[in-house]
Amino acid sequence: MPAELSQWHIAQLNVGRARHDLDDTRMQGFMGRLDEINALADAASGFVWRLQSDAGNATDIKLTDDPNFIVNLSVWRSIEQLKNFAYKSAHAPIMAQRRNWFEVPTEAYLALWWVPEGILPTADEALARLETLKRDGPTAQSFDFQTVFQPEAA
Repeated sequence: MPAELSQWHIAQLNVGRARHDLDDTRMQGFMGRLDEINALADAASGFVWRLQSDAGNATDIKLTDDPNFIVNLSVWRSIEQLKNFAYKSAHAPIMAQRRNWFEVPTEAYLALWWVPEGILPTADEALARLETLKRDGPTAQSFDFQTVFQPEAA
């Protein structure tokens, strides 16, 4: 990794609206695997941090009035390591089934942005980055996996 990139980490937010209440049996395929997937993330190469409550996940952190709106916010050492976790680990089969548990998004639901090493984003900042992406499309301030900006642009 070039020296200049080692001073930056990639933050990611993804959001979803559950099709059912989180304690509904139809959500068990997702909720029942949260601890396993979170432990996989925690041990993944490049993982730095994730938003979590005392319960160990973020599903009970409510950032809106909608009880079925959930967030996943994490920080990784590189985009490649985040992609490897998301698309090439045991996390991938869960993602492939997400439409069983979550409404199909009609707008951006994932935002990426660079943070200086050692800085952790807040949930409010993350939601603002997602809103920026929705409003402006991919920019150095908030982008997606298809349109990546380098940290010096941020």
